[in-house]
Amino acid sequence: VVSTQSTGVAVMKDEDIPYEEEVLRNSYSVKSWLRYVEHKSRGPKIPLYTVYERALKELPCSYKIWYKYLCLLQKQTKHWSVEDPNILHVIDCYERALVFLHKMPRIWMDYCRFIVDLQLVTKARHTFDRALQSLPITQHCRIWPIYLEFIKRHNIKEQALRVYRRYLQLAPDDTEILIDYLIAVDNLDEAALLLTKCLNDDDFQSKTGRSKHQMWQMLCQLLSENPNKIHSIHVEPVIRQGLQRFTDMTGRLWISLADYYIRKHQFDKARDIFEEAVKSVMTVRDFGQVFDIYSEFEEQMITLKIEQRRKNGKSDENEMDLQLRLRRFERLIERRPLLLNSVLLQQNPHNVNEWLKRAELFKGKPREVVNTFTEAIKTIDPKLASGKLSQLWIEFATFYEENKQLRESRSIFEKAVLVPYVKVEELAEVWLNYVEMELRCECYEEAQRLLNKATTPSPHKPSYYDRTEPVQNRVYRNLKLWSLYADLEESLGTFTSTKNIYYKILDLRIASPQIILNFAKILEENNYFEESFKIYERGVAMFKWPLVFELWTTYLTKFVKRFGGHKLERARDLFEQALDKCPEQFSKSLFLLYAKLEEEHGLKRHAMSVYNRATEAVAKEDKAEMFEIYINRATVSFGVTHTRKIYEQAMDALPDNDARRFGQQFAELETKLGEVDRARTIYIHTSQFADPRNCNQFWKIWQTFEVSHGNEDTFREMLRIKRSVRDKYSTQSSFSMPAVQTNHEDTNAIDAMAQLQKEVNFVRANDQRQNSRSVNPDEINLGQEEDDEEDDDEAGIADNVVKQCVPDDVFGKLANRKS
Repeated sequence: VVSTQSTGVAVMKDEDIPYEEEVLRNSYSVKSWLRYVEHKSRGPKIPLYTVYERALKELPCSYKIWYKYLCLLQKQTKHWSVEDPNILHVIDCYERALVFLHKMPRIWMDYCRFIVDLQLVTKARHTFDRALQSLPITQHCRIWPIYLEFIKRHNIKEQALRVYRRYLQLAPDDTEILIDYLIAVDNLDEAALLLTKCLNDDDFQSKTGRSKHQMWQMLCQLLSENPNKIHSIHVEPVIRQGLQRFTDMTGRLWISLADYYIRKHQFDKARDIFEEAVKSVMTVRDFGQVFDIYSEFEEQMITLKIEQRRKNGKSDENEMDLQLRLRRFERLIERRPLLLNSVLLQQNPHNVNEWLKRAELFKGKPREVVNTFTEAIKTIDPKLASGKLSQLWIEFATFYEENKQLRESRSIFEKAVLVPYVKVEELAEVWLNYVEMELRCECYEEAQRLLNKATTPSPHKPSYYDRTEPVQNRVYRNLKLWSLYADLEESLGTFTSTKNIYYKILDLRIASPQIILNFAKILEENNYFEESFKIYERGVAMFKWPLVFELWTTYLTKFVKRFGGHKLERARDLFEQALDKCPEQFSKSLFLLYAKLEEEHGLKRHAMSVYNRATEAVAKEDKAEMFEIYINRATVSFGVTHTRKIYEQAMDALPDNDARRFGQQFAELETKLGEVDRARTIYIHTSQFADPRNCNQFWKIWQTFEVSHGNEDTFREMLRIKRSVRDKYSTQSSFSMPAVQTNHEDTNAIDAMAQLQKEVNFVRANDQRQNSRSVNPDEINLGQEEDDEEDDDEAGIADNVVKQCVPDDVFGKLANRKS
């Protein structure tokens, strides 16, 4: 390059002549020179550089030629040493280019990168400054990233700070870059100032994705952890401002403020901060964070004092200080429940349960307990109370009662009954506890007076649920008050006064079934039987099912016990009235009482009619039991034969399992009566409810019956029915038994039959009259015909059958005809 520029000598070849002629004709054409450069780029570099220099001499302001030339030179420098003198000629080329192209940012960017790579720090800084001065401000964004990267690469603190400050004048939103750099170089004071400025700017938007919350955390961490490095900011006002702005991080901010004073060795101030924190935080989470750090701080201080005593020896002053700190730590641990309670009350000062817990925490300290109840009463708004406000007044009055201060307790109750509670039940509870206190003090007349006052209605008698009226005007309809009043009159008053109280309850229409039962019992004990029955009548008219069930049961029982059969028609009317619209789950006991009345004082057939109605009216789960009772009572009253229709009715009405059980009982009954054919028919009918896969017991019973009372034909019929029932259930359940298993079962059944024939001598049906008939050799033996599927399996059974004479009693009247 040097020799080329100095001598201007260039070797020209034949193929260069066309390009030379073209550039001579069009010396100001950029395309001509670029074509010439493209042609020379395939050869040596020296001629190429010469062409570039000739082109730039003709066209010194051509950006394309300069850019290609500079890129070529910069590419060549990658293989050169930093100390190579040709590096200076490349720099000179850039400088010559910038004389004409000082407004081109790409040239400046490449030049700056080239200088930075050469590690020429001062030269690079001057170049960046010249670039920023030459380019318009709209192009500075292309230079600053390279400049900042250069600053980060060379850790020159003062120079970097100046560069960052200049950059922030152009891009103030990138303040966080400078903040991070200041933290990295341990210039925390300026970092805290910039961070505070960002937080105070409501329009500031973080480009790194940090929220204001995170930036506050960063600032608090800087301030608390570096108290000796930050002097330009007053730490406490800043953190207290954060406490007001960010309530969700109150605990951490208090801990940061206390940590700041701990690091400054101002331990008493730190303790004051902790005390203020545990009393001012609003959430249990924040309280837990502050209290844990507070207790850890006190524990560390105690440990430090113990170590100092071990090193310096014991002294009175150190011992006293240590004992004071130990006592302070114990007191802190003891105060934790109370401090936590204060936090919860700050969250919701109308929380009655927390006030009661606070009073319990002061147990054994009467003055604090009284102050707590007094403060709670003043603080809680009855309409905003969470929990039962009445319980607070009751506990307050009970506290005075336990301390034998009855006058103060009565005063509290008198104030409590005037509080505008939200619910009537709360006021009623206050009255009840007031009366119970008087009863415990054996002031019975005062208790009666209080109940009379509480139950006296206001002149216009408002509805119990009318919320527009105060609860004091509606409490007269509270049933608990009237119940206590009635019990008190029953114990202390006369029969007349007690009866009047109960009648008032009925007139107000607030009675419960238990009130009706109690009133009727009192009348009955005083021999007012008819009046007690009238009370029962009012009760059953007042309530509906199922509340009226207990009333009807007691009423009917008492009536039957009182009159027996003397007022049978009236009793029947009462039972019919009770059973009308009676739900099926409650009708069973009423039907049993009705049937018992008819059995003991009426007609047996009426009783059977009641039982028959009961089997249809009771719930499904009670029908089987009702049929059993019906059958038992019918057996006792009319004999066994009267139960046949009942059994048939039960088998039609009950589910399969119960129907099968009743069918077995019915068949056993017929067997005992000697009705073998009827029993067999019942077994056949019942078999449709017995799946052989699940009900083996039924088939065993039928098999035993056939062995005892049947013959070979009936046994085969039983097997056939069993197979058909099994197939029916298999089809219904979409379950097909494997063929091998089916054949195996059939074979087992036939083998079982053959075994039975060996053990038991069946009497063939066609041999029963063998002795009374003449042998006909041409007669067709119909008894040998069997089902096709059993011919081969049972062919050998007939040969082993032992013939036996049948007793004449089996044939009954047929035996006489035969003779």
